[in-house]
Amino acid sequence: MATIERANRLKNRAALASVGVAALLIAAKAAAWIATGSVSMLSTLVDSMLDLAASLLNLLAIRQAAVPPDREHRFGHGKAEPLAGLGQAAFIGGSGVFLLFEAGRRLLTPVPIENSSVGLIVMLLSIALTLGLVTYQKWVIRRTGSIAIGADSLHYTSDLLVNLGVIAALILGSQFGWTRADPLIALGVSLFILISAWQVISGSLNLLMDRELPETDRQRIAAIISEHDGVRSMHDLRTRSSGTQTFIQLHLELDPELSLAEAHRISDEVMARIEEAFPDAEVLIHEDPFGLSEQRPTF
Repeated sequence: MATIERANRLKNRAALASVGVAALLIAAKAAAWIATGSVSMLSTLVDSMLDLAASLLNLLAIRQAAVPPDREHRFGHGKAEPLAGLGQAAFIGGSGVFLLFEAGRRLLTPVPIENSSVGLIVMLLSIALTLGLVTYQKWVIRRTGSIAIGADSLHYTSDLLVNLGVIAALILGSQFGWTRADPLIALGVSLFILISAWQVISGSLNLLMDRELPETDRQRIAAIISEHDGVRSMHDLRTRSSGTQTFIQLHLELDPELSLAEAHRISDEVMARIEEAFPDAEVLIHEDPFGLSEQRPTF
């Protein structure tokens, strides 16, 4: 995982690349739709237009999330990313609903596809550009864990399938005369878009609602703590993420005979080990005397 400063730079570059690719594809697909009249081509044009709007929203959110903590936002601005994810889900879901209606209309009144060669050339260009963008986005996600770039990558991945579907519709419609292939494929694409929208919503809500880190990460934290000889036990481990930043807080149970200075030293050592394993984490530790009877939350 990259440092927070480097992660912010990577996310900004990925967002700019997304905006650039979307703008280029809109121009190419608009020309192809005018030439072919294909509803599948229209579907991917609409999708690219929404991609551009979502990517611009993404860029603004990523830049806002990178703003350092201030007096009014002492935990930082990281939740701008999942908020952008919800906005993207609205764009993605809206395009899916539009496509459902348009495909249904064309299914009832099929229209022959013209100039399929133009559409094929544009779709091959679209696949090449989108594949390059998604590959770069995946690389950035592995290094930053960004929910906003992840949402962007998810709907660009769906675009790859959309584009392959458009190619299939163009070939089936122009070469074999199966005019209903175009709207049927568009229907399948619309359902995939709606599923993608739900995945984005789910991931964004997890961050906004402070969902715990995966159980494997929590177990890793517990294992790190138990390895320290000065720690008797641990409780109230709580974790959450906000953008690229992770927050970990817990109570250490230490020998009640220890001095405050010694307890603080052990706590600092445990904190350092956790931060080494989770470089993007802010760790907060409270020291308790072992055996202290107190009311504790149960989950």
